[in-house]
Amino acid sequence: QVQLVESGGGLVQAGDSLRLSCAASGRTFSAYSMGWFRQAPGKERDFVAAIIRFTGSTYYADSVKGRFTISRDNAKNAVYLQTNSLKPEDTGVYYCAATGYPDKYYVAGSWDYWGQGTQVTVSS
Repeated sequence: QVQLVESGGGLVQAGDSLRLSCAASGRTFSAYSMGWFRQAPGKERDFVAAIIRFTGSTYYADSVKGRFTISRDNAKNAVYLQTNSLKPEDTGVYYCAATGYPDKYYVAGSWDYWGQGTQVTVSS
């Protein structure tokens, strides 16, 4: 089992950047694939980015490609989401997720563990 705690959210203006962090508990962090999802008010939780265990392969939602970067530091049990050129439509609660290997990484139901989320608000 793994526990996840997100941080780094905030209120920013369009065009700004934020670096979101997710700290994970447990001794086998490297065995988990990690992902980021976001949820806007009244909407479903949408896939943002994922980094797959062992291979380090990364995947992104089309809406964030070229602007967001997911990375991990296994020595620190942490995963990061660097968000650049933020837009108002990026506003939402950003959740960190973990699982062994997600069959469908873009589906929230494929992930087993979730953090409590960190709010990102982008003003125009």
